[in-house]
Amino acid sequence: MFKPAERLATLPTPATIAMAARARELKAQGKPVISLALGQPDFPSPNAALEGAVAEVRAGHTGYPPIPGQKPLLEAIAAKFKRDNGLDVSLEQLMVCNGGKQAIFNAFMASLNEGDEVVVPAPYWVSYPLIARMFGGVPVEVPCREEDGFRPQAEAIRAAITPRTRWLVLNFPNNPTGAILERADLEAIAAVLRDAPHVMVMSDEIYEHLTFDGKAHLSLLNVAPDLAERVLIINGMSKAYAMTGWRVGFACGPVPLIKAMIKVQGNATSGICTLAQGGAAAALREDMAGVQAMRATYERRRGVVVGALQQITGLSCAMPQGAFYAYPGLSTLMGMHSAGGRLLKDDVAFAEALLEEAHIATVPGSAFGYGPHLRLSFAAADAELAEACERLKDFVAGIKG
Repeated sequence: MFKPAERLATLPTPATIAMAARARELKAQGKPVISLALGQPDFPSPNAALEGAVAEVRAGHTGYPPIPGQKPLLEAIAAKFKRDNGLDVSLEQLMVCNGGKQAIFNAFMASLNEGDEVVVPAPYWVSYPLIARMFGGVPVEVPCREEDGFRPQAEAIRAAITPRTRWLVLNFPNNPTGAILERADLEAIAAVLRDAPHVMVMSDEIYEHLTFDGKAHLSLLNVAPDLAERVLIINGMSKAYAMTGWRVGFACGPVPLIKAMIKVQGNATSGICTLAQGGAAAALREDMAGVQAMRATYERRRGVVVGALQQITGLSCAMPQGAFYAYPGLSTLMGMHSAGGRLLKDDVAFAEALLEEAHIATVPGSAFGYGPHLRLSFAAADAELAEACERLKDFVAGIKG
């Protein structure tokens, strides 16, 4: 009989994927499900990407690609870092992966030994601690309070660092809260890192172009270029370019780390699809008009959705400054019962009842290390978002003590 490896024994399915799967099951049964569980843009991929992929086909570029990435894409990524972040990077500092998640996987596999600690501000994207645990890493959570705008406090990070700390993970704009880091936040964190020279930084900036209220994304290296030999930037085409299914992520970091990550990838998936690489390169070379149009749409939807959530008695909801998620709080509703009689003992029970009774798929905040909250995506059609807000309002109105 097959027995899974011990490392998988306590490794759960990511909550985002589990909730989306249950939503699909109910939809297949004819239920009118609105799924706001996944970070899936509802825009088509750019025409430039489609044309770039077709050009690869016509040129006959269908053989094995180089493991680090095809040179035209690496050059487009380097140009993107100069244009968008003011960073000069060499092609040796770059690699292309099967989505940003593989870049994280490569980095942790290449660097973590049993018992090494990974400091992760919470709320966090579900995969950071899960992937770290796969390689014997120990996630160390640093809670980020709602009253602080879900931004990590530098002294809390300092307190979490020990001699076993290998990585600090920063994901801003943040999934799931939409929080961003201001220059003062980054300067304070950089000061902590200068006192801890053994700590590497994984800066996941995949939502960098999705910022609101006139705010612009800042990378840690914009305020602390002296940390360049310790910072790995993760990015990709999924969010701002609506290219989730193309599976094109990329990493930029110190050459020794990138070489180690390339070795990992060379023994796993090797290089990524040549057609996807051609499409990504073409999209990155385009002007930013399409990206800015999407950003403006998300900002408008944010106002509608968060405005509606803030009017529902029993919920709290901070205004996200980036990404495309709202993160309403549920603390006053815990311990009560849904109209269908379900005890809302925690945010998992709340999300399950919301799906089964109101047919809205969300993700419980506890999956992101910070509950009781819900994460819901406003990367969905306007009509679906309006209907979901009405259903949620009715669901909460039916809750009894």
